[in-house]
Parts: sequence; structure tokens; C-alpha cells
Amino acid sequence: MTEKDYHLYGTKVLNLKTQEIGLLICIWKNKFADAEVDYATCVDKQGKRYNIELDSIRGFEDDFCKANS
Repeated sequence: MTEKDYHLYGTKVLNLKTQEIGLLICIWKNKFADAEVDYATCVDKQGKRYNIELDSIRGFEDDFCKANS
């Protein structure tokens, strides 16, 4: 079974493929025949869970949160 990392659970992320905001659930390694690729399991605004390459998402910070820091 693949080990999953839940340390960043609930972090807002921007999906670079769809330009939509979601929440990170966990990070894990997807083992292919010749390599391991870092993947993340996320949830979109509609509550649909999806898996995506870690390189295809980035942390998202609201302008509201930046202004109040």
C-alpha cells in the first residue's frame, strides 16, 4: 500500500490545469514501471475528489489573507 502524507491537509491549492481552487487532502507517490511520480489527492469546489501530479498544483493564498497578515 502507498504511504500517504496528510501533513498539508486542508491547504488551498490552485490547479494549474483547470485554474480552479481546491483543497489538498494528501500527498503520495505513484509508482510507474520505470519511475515514481509525486501525486496529490485534492477536492474541488463541488466536493469531487481527484488525483493530480504534484507539479500541476501550487499553494494558493487569498488576497484577503495577505492584506490581514
